[in-house]
Amino acid sequence: MRISLTPRAALVALLALPLVVIWPTWWMLLTCFVLWALVVLTDALLAPNPAMITVRRDAPGQVRLGKEATGRLLLTNPTARPARLEVRDAWNPTAGLSEQRSRLHVPPHERRAIRQRFLPTRRGEHSSRALLVASVGRLGLARRTARAQAPGRLLALHPFGSRRHLPSRVRRLREIEGLAAIHQRGQGTEFDSLRDFVDGDDVRSIDWRATARRRSVVVRTWRPERDRHVLIVVDTSRTSASRLGDSTRLDTAFDAALLLTALAGQAGDRVDLLCIDRIPHVSVLGSSRTTVLNDMVSATAAVHPALVETDWELAASTITSRARKGSLVVLVTPVEESVVHTGLLPVAARLARDHPLIVASVSDPALEELAAGRDDLETVYRAAAAEQARTRRAGVAHALERTGAHVMDAPPEKAPQGLADSYLMMKAAGRL
Repeated sequence: MRISLTPRAALVALLALPLVVIWPTWWMLLTCFVLWALVVLTDALLAPNPAMITVRRDAPGQVRLGKEATGRLLLTNPTARPARLEVRDAWNPTAGLSEQRSRLHVPPHERRAIRQRFLPTRRGEHSSRALLVASVGRLGLARRTARAQAPGRLLALHPFGSRRHLPSRVRRLREIEGLAAIHQRGQGTEFDSLRDFVDGDDVRSIDWRATARRRSVVVRTWRPERDRHVLIVVDTSRTSASRLGDSTRLDTAFDAALLLTALAGQAGDRVDLLCIDRIPHVSVLGSSRTTVLNDMVSATAAVHPALVETDWELAASTITSRARKGSLVVLVTPVEESVVHTGLLPVAARLARDHPLIVASVSDPALEELAAGRDDLETVYRAAAAEQARTRRAGVAHALERTGAHVMDAPPEKAPQGLADSYLMMKAAGRL
């Protein structure tokens, strides 16, 4: 506990200035100082002890980024004297607490509440670093301050803005599963029904035994298998820290992963998630289809980029241990030369031999804007540099596609639905 003065105490000290001017002696100065100190000290001691004030916090716990959450601080005065309190709740700025300082009057043996509004500006965990309660004397000359033990924690979840694209992709999924039967046989499809042959059908789908029995050409139709395994691997290395538009590349990667998870759940597939760079970080494994989306949102809320390179050999061994042969593997990582040089290319080739593989990348929309610049000599040079960067990205994507991977490279506003469309394309082609 510490005692501090208020601005009013300085004003009271100025009231003695005329006496010191009229009688400029040391004993007059000493007398005025002693009287002033006694008044201030008495005012501080008569204030209720702030350490006796009971503080209880009702924190919101979780909130989606961009949404407002409310909480309360409940302060109880167990003493026989009224308490004039000044409360400072020191949250980190990105928690978005509307007011960190509050004043209130708590009568004896009563309780009062301080209502709090939070509007977080950053995904992740936010906390109160200190909660200080100051009891001000009745004259307002001094205050006694103590630290209250009421820890606060708020988890800002991913906003999942790509959810609006889910209904259109679910409709497309339903067409693939039922309304438009798959005519060609592909890996990951199972027999659905027999029907008469029509022009355009694959002759390899003809069922010769059924044709002989019915004396008309009959073909088999296939439908995508359900209960397939989808493993999403998100690269959380330094490249994921790049800011693209209003958010980071990692935020867009999580948005795409959530949309794919929701869509795969509608298809009856099981989804797991790994976040990896030099070491495996957060993982969501074995969740049910009804809880996997919530589990993924909660688990990834506090994941932030690490300023290291990704160990792709470690990623490959982790994927091999988590996904059986034939599972869809989705690598969410930038298609850049720096990433390929860290060992992505040989790892992608090995994975593509055993799994359908999608490499999903979030491109920088600034490259498109720079490449279109022709206003002056400086913008022309920038356009040439941007075009070279785009050419190198296209070369890296082509190299990955030669390994057997499907590459999806799109700007942040199109990346989530681009990944969902890649998944649907594999469903329609019978690869899942």
